[in-house]
Amino acid sequence: MKNLRVFAFALSITFLILPGTGRLYAMDWPVREGALSRNFGWNNGGKPVLGNVFETEAPVLAAEGGEVIFFRTGGDTASRLPSPLGAWTAVDHDDGLVSVYSRYDENSGGKTGKGESGGRAGAFRVERGEAIAAAGVSGWSAKGGVYFTLFDRRERRWVNPSTIITPLPDTRPPAILSVRLENAGGQLIDPGGTRYLSQGVYTVSVAAADTRLNPGESALAPHRISCSVNGIEISSLNFETFSTRDGALMAYRNGLVPAKQVYAPFPAFEVGKVPFTRGQANLEIVVQDIAGNSRSVVFRILVE
Repeated sequence: MKNLRVFAFALSITFLILPGTGRLYAMDWPVREGALSRNFGWNNGGKPVLGNVFETEAPVLAAEGGEVIFFRTGGDTASRLPSPLGAWTAVDHDDGLVSVYSRYDENSGGKTGKGESGGRAGAFRVERGEAIAAAGVSGWSAKGGVYFTLFDRRERRWVNPSTIITPLPDTRPPAILSVRLENAGGQLIDPGGTRYLSQGVYTVSVAAADTRLNPGESALAPHRISCSVNGIEISSLNFETFSTRDGALMAYRNGLVPAKQVYAPFPAFEVGKVPFTRGQANLEIVVQDIAGNSRSVVFRILVE
């Protein structure tokens, strides 16, 4: 398993430009050790995971200094309904970005500052690296740890933490598990098992995962999936943000599209609709992870 203890030095750097991306990293991960079991964009039964899930027994730390604007603990009686987040804390970082730490031990957190037991926290700050809770089990979690998410209140979107925090080192390319084409009649076609295709518009679905260093580690969602025909990119699906529009969650695929549409072909992702015209067609699928590793596959098809 990728142990975060190994990367503690790298994660303590305040500002880092990742070569080739121009991205500025200004936060730390909320745990110093443990395993990343799910990440931003993972297809969880037809719905996207909106953050990173760590399995750990280590303390939950503030990723950056900010004001605690809300928390919920085991003693919070504001609502009798169970919360899928369980115990959670939200920290405002003064730039519209809010970090949320959830599903940790419900008997911890919310006991700093004014010492309230749950609800709005009042005005008190936490500093980068300050312990704000203990890892544990609450809400919709089965194993001890913490669920970490980032929300941009100004843009009303969930942000992939790995675009703001130094990604964990990774040298292995993602895996392309399957590619399927669906025609207008709903017929599913394996492009690797056919040499001929009728012309028309096909929906392309790709099952892909970010492979890990050790076989026992959990597979993760990739960072980008694109499809091209004869060298021209037709569609790309990016896992950098999910936006909210009129109460609906939207993914970014050549623009905003409903996330439920992208995630419907569980465990695959709907990458887009691709037109095939008569002649030779070279369909290329490229999958990239957050570290810049990529894998591609090309299908050569005669369109009739």
